[in-house]
Amino acid sequence: MKTIDYDVLEIEDDEHVFHMWEPFKFEIKEDYKFVITNKFVKLVSNIVYVVVWPILWLINVLLFGFKVYGREKLRNVEGGKVTVSNHVHPMDCTMTGLINFPKRTYYPTLAQNFKIPVIRHIIRILYAIPIPTKIKQKERFLNEIEELLKEEKTIHMYPEGALWPYYEKIRQFKSGAFNIAVSANVPIIPIRYVFVKPKGIYKLYKRKKCINAIVLKPIYPDMNLKIPERIEDLENRTIKAMNSIESESTYKC
Repeated sequence: MKTIDYDVLEIEDDEHVFHMWEPFKFEIKEDYKFVITNKFVKLVSNIVYVVVWPILWLINVLLFGFKVYGREKLRNVEGGKVTVSNHVHPMDCTMTGLINFPKRTYYPTLAQNFKIPVIRHIIRILYAIPIPTKIKQKERFLNEIEELLKEEKTIHMYPEGALWPYYEKIRQFKSGAFNIAVSANVPIIPIRYVFVKPKGIYKLYKRKKCINAIVLKPIYPDMNLKIPERIEDLENRTIKAMNSIESESTYKC
């Protein structure tokens, strides 16, 4: 039985403080495939992924001082999983993908992102999935997401919803990721992005802080609770874990 409250997938326009040019139209049709199934397209996607991985890693390290702590916590989890993180930079989705490499990460994302020139094609081939607004489409979307989790894939979601660049606190969460994790009975793995003052060579050219990713321990749904309480408990424990991260002095740039 589905536990999903479809409304938790909604994001209000006034939540966004970062906008990109969206000149193209994008419509999710009734026969739209949220998850790529075409073997040729998947092959091309995998090739592109392998090619762009070292480029993205180099960009993130050089431009943003990107470092990862605790990657083994993600890799040691067997089966499907839902990763969640604070949404603080346009490139943090690539950072999450790098953390999970060589495994692929699927990204439910705003449909508006499929209106952005060039970007819309790149994110599609790199497994971005537009979040629909119509009820029937949401049901199909969630069915495909749950199938991915049964196939032991990784889904990444931003419970904060909107992107607030370089915002250092954890904002209020929406419950979509936790609904999905409970429905599929898979763990949540929190990833906290923190900012660190540039040091060493980074001080020569970086004005903004470096970005570190902290991978936390997996958090499993409490099967002793009823479903609504199970969802709320999973969300609360995730927020508590992400807020427990120590000051930036613990990490390096």
